[in-house]
Amino acid sequence: MPADLHRDAVVADAHNDLLMAVSARPPELWASFFRERWLPQLTEGGVNLQVLPVFIDGQYRPEGALRQTLRMIECAHTLAEGNPDAVRLCVDGPQIDQALADGRIALVLAMESMPGIDASVELVPTLHRLGVRVASIAHWGRTPLADGSGQDATGSRLTSQGVETLQTMERLGVLFDVSHLSASGVGHVLELATRPVLATHSSARALRDHHRNLTDDQLRGIAATGGVVCVNFLAAFLAVEARSVTIDHLVDHIEHVVSIAGIDHVGLGPDFIREVFTDLTPPCCEPGSFSGLDVEACIPDLDGPRGLPLVTEALAKHGFADEEIRKIVGGNLHRLFLAELGVGR
Repeated sequence: MPADLHRDAVVADAHNDLLMAVSARPPELWASFFRERWLPQLTEGGVNLQVLPVFIDGQYRPEGALRQTLRMIECAHTLAEGNPDAVRLCVDGPQIDQALADGRIALVLAMESMPGIDASVELVPTLHRLGVRVASIAHWGRTPLADGSGQDATGSRLTSQGVETLQTMERLGVLFDVSHLSASGVGHVLELATRPVLATHSSARALRDHHRNLTDDQLRGIAATGGVVCVNFLAAFLAVEARSVTIDHLVDHIEHVVSIAGIDHVGLGPDFIREVFTDLTPPCCEPGSFSGLDVEACIPDLDGPRGLPLVTEALAKHGFADEEIRKIVGGNLHRLFLAELGVGR
């Protein structure tokens, strides 16, 4: 039964911006707010391994970016320390496995772009010391390290500081995340990478021609490094008509990535942002769109972690074998983290 399979599998979510919502509260409420609002959702969804990206909203950039980066990292540590029975903030494979053995959710800190350090590559080890184990170097626009996917037309590659950042991350054991990186930037990374490359939340461009999605050549390239592509659930990245998207569209993207990259290189990167956007929007206004995308459009019953068992059910209906489903819903990302996190060279 799919429900039994989901409960028995390691379920890993490579991208949930919940830290944005939690850190918006007063620090004394961080642990309790997480426990009351987010922990039940993660538990009901069967999540065992959760990546927590640190994303710095535009209102904090550039002057307050470093302060907000540190605040969100501290929030992650605080919510973990305040809920030691339920979660553990992990920095390496053994800690992840121990958390799972204890029945706790393993949390892994990530950076979604790094405006807080700008071009100061010497601060990447500082982020590593604070627990960061996954990082990207651009979002939609231009940074001192690289261009984001919204700047594809520039055809630019990583800057010299971007190359140094990649090399530093590989030395420290921080996984390089290419989600949001420009097409030419992804190509540059794949030329230089000596360790597995990760895409935390990107879908298939062959099925939805959007700059945030990955081409077949990029999918093959990431797989060739030994990396994993975690498919984004955001409806606007799955089909042009976002309001008509169903879970079958999501499975179509997963099937396509499997067909190109292979079953050992696919995971889940839901990007559950609807609640976060709603939570952070003042009562006076509507969340509307983000960079022209309808962020309110979601797969029915799959707008948050609670719905993740539906993915296992849909994969089973589409003919995936149990072992293949285990790999997709978390086994591949779990394996990558065990092998790569915190393993410096």
